[in-house]
Amino acid sequence: MNPIHELDSIRLNFSPNDLLALNLALALIMYGVALDLRFEDFKYLVKNPKSFVLGVLSQFAFLPFLTWCLIIFIQPPPSVALGMFLVAACPGGNVSNFLSNLAKGNTALSVSLTAFSSLLSVVATPLNFALWAGLYPPTSLLLTEIHLDIQEVLLTVSLILGIPLVLGILTNTYAPVLAFRVSKILKPLSILIFSAFVILAFAGNFDLFLKYISVIFLWVFAHNLLALSTGYLTGKMGKLPFADIKTLTIETGIQNSGLGLVLIFTYFAGLGGMAIITAFWGIWHLIAGMGITLLFKKLE
Repeated sequence: MNPIHELDSIRLNFSPNDLLALNLALALIMYGVALDLRFEDFKYLVKNPKSFVLGVLSQFAFLPFLTWCLIIFIQPPPSVALGMFLVAACPGGNVSNFLSNLAKGNTALSVSLTAFSSLLSVVATPLNFALWAGLYPPTSLLLTEIHLDIQEVLLTVSLILGIPLVLGILTNTYAPVLAFRVSKILKPLSILIFSAFVILAFAGNFDLFLKYISVIFLWVFAHNLLALSTGYLTGKMGKLPFADIKTLTIETGIQNSGLGLVLIFTYFAGLGGMAIITAFWGIWHLIAGMGITLLFKKLE
């Protein structure tokens, strides 16, 4: 057996208590993001439909399709391919608004896309994942062996993304002072929480991560570059203002890999290739996101 394909048979160690902690952490992060949102933010979508529609298509249609094309080209181990499909099906990450604002992008568009994509992901993430993973024979076989229940995935995504999002918006709407104070605490904690999230996932499996890091880096680098390019080219071909192009680039390139890890440890028993590729995505997209942000600032 090719050593790389050992990833298909590896199962990362993860206890039920660890999984509960990760679920709560992700829900808390989503609540913190939502504290900056109001129902009025969705009005932006009605007034600026072109940028919004292209942003949604970039995240939920173009990226999953191009991920499928990339996987056919590079042919990674099936478990790694499954992780790439899952990352591509997740909504935008929680730091995209911060990076978009730092890059002098369209912050209102970024906030609106984050809110809508998080709500849409309750349905779109499990369905998109099942669709594209099912169209690639090696991952389709894995899905058959695992017997993934899409309805259970829908429920999980609703609990850790949908409900915290609505609660955060309601808090900001009816108790804005409280929302502001809590947000100031949760915002800086978000990155720390996610970092702990990844460290916890690999606490008992770090040797595996080090063993495969060289090839994993190339897979993640190629996939993240594809995601950033998808957002940029979607905005460019749509002839959007440069501020909107920057926002689409960041929104598509920053994925909620934390959600991906929760789903992996809940429904895929910590499948090695999936977990390792998704966790490293969570680290790398922050580095790449900050890099593209600084580049955009120089282009102003």
